[in-house]
Amino acid sequence: MMQSQDFGFGTQIRKSPYFEATLRWGAQGFSVYNHMYIPRDFGDPEQNFWNLTNDAILCDVGVERQVEITGPDAARFTQMLTPRDLSKMSVGQCKYVLITNAEGGILNDPILLKLGENHFWLSLADSDILLWAQGVAVHSGMQVSISEPDVSPLQLQGPKSGEIMRALFGEEIMDLRYYWFREMELDGIPLIVSRTGWSSELGYEIYLRDAAYGDALWERIMAVGLPMGLKPGHTSTIRRIEGGMLSYHADADIHTNPFELGLGRLVNLDMEAEFIGKFALQRIRDNGVARKQVGLIIDGEPMQGPNTAFWTVHHNGEAVGKVTSAVYSPRLKKNIALAMVSVDAAELGTELQVLMQTGETVATVVERPFFDPRKSLAAASAPQTAQFRA
Repeated sequence: MMQSQDFGFGTQIRKSPYFEATLRWGAQGFSVYNHMYIPRDFGDPEQNFWNLTNDAILCDVGVERQVEITGPDAARFTQMLTPRDLSKMSVGQCKYVLITNAEGGILNDPILLKLGENHFWLSLADSDILLWAQGVAVHSGMQVSISEPDVSPLQLQGPKSGEIMRALFGEEIMDLRYYWFREMELDGIPLIVSRTGWSSELGYEIYLRDAAYGDALWERIMAVGLPMGLKPGHTSTIRRIEGGMLSYHADADIHTNPFELGLGRLVNLDMEAEFIGKFALQRIRDNGVARKQVGLIIDGEPMQGPNTAFWTVHHNGEAVGKVTSAVYSPRLKKNIALAMVSVDAAELGTELQVLMQTGETVATVVERPFFDPRKSLAAASAPQTAQFRA
C-alpha cells in the first residue's frame, strides 16, 4: 500500500510507490496533486524540457489516480459521466474525455481506458472524481461498483521512448497504436501499457498494478534507458503549453465549459444516450459562448518561470479575461501563454495588454498549439515494426 502523511483533520497526503526512487534520482521538490506528492523539480526546468524533446524522461505520475467502474451497467454509467460518445469504443482503447456537471462545467479531463465491456478506468487529473462518481451512482438505479484500484502510472516520454520500450518489452510493443493499450508483464510485474502521455511527444504510460513493485519498476526502466539517454524528470510546463495542453485548475475548472476551450469535438449532443450536463451544453452550443481560450505571445524579456497566479488581460482599457498558463519557450524563444478572454478580444492578431507581476506588457493573439500542431514529430519518432520499415 502507498505511504501517507497525516496533517490532521482527516487530511492525508500520500506518497506514490516511486517516491523513494525519485529522491534517489535527484527529485528536489514536490507539489500536491490528487492528495499526493508529485515530483516537480529535478533541477533546471529548461534542461528537463530539452531532455524530453531530444531524448526521453521518466516521470512519476502516480498522482494520476484511477477510478475503476465495473458491474453490469458500467458502460451505461460511464457514458452518463461524459459528453463524448463512447458507443464505438473498443476494449483496449483509450479516449481523452471530459467529465461535466449539470451546468456543463468541467470537473475533470481524464484519459478513459476500456479494459472490458463493463470495465473502465478513468485516469484522473486533479479533482475528486472518485467521490463524484460514487455520489452519482447512489441514485442512478444502475448496478455498478466504483472504487480506486491499486494502480500507479509512470510516464516514459520523448523521441527515444519507443526504443527504450522495445528494449524493455521486445518487438511486440512496436505495433501499439496511439491511444490504445495492452496488458503486459515486465519481470513478473503486472502492468498496463498505453501509448499516451502529457507531453505532445512520442510517449507511453506504464500503469503499475501492484504498488509493492514501484521501486523495482522504476529502477528497471532507468537501468535499460540510461544508456539511451533517459533521464529522470517531471512533466514539462514548457512542452505542454507549447502543445496547447490543458492543466486542470489553471486552464479549466468547474466554471469552464468545453465550447470555451474549443473542445466541441468531445461533446456529442446528438447521441441518444443521456449524460450529465446534456441540456446545459445544448443551450451553450445554441446560444454561443461569451469567452474563448486563445494563445498569446507576450512581449518582453524571457520569463524566469511559469506564472503562479492568473494575470488580468485588458483590451482597449477594459478587463477582458485572464492569462491562465504562461512560460518562456527556449525553442521558440518567446513568452507563450494560454488565456481565457471575451470573444470580441479573441480574433487572431488582436493586440492585448497583460498585467504581469513586472508590469503591463503587450501580447498578441495567435494560433494554438504553438508548436507542431499535428504532432508530426511524435509520429516521425515512433519506431515501426520490421514489416512497416522502408
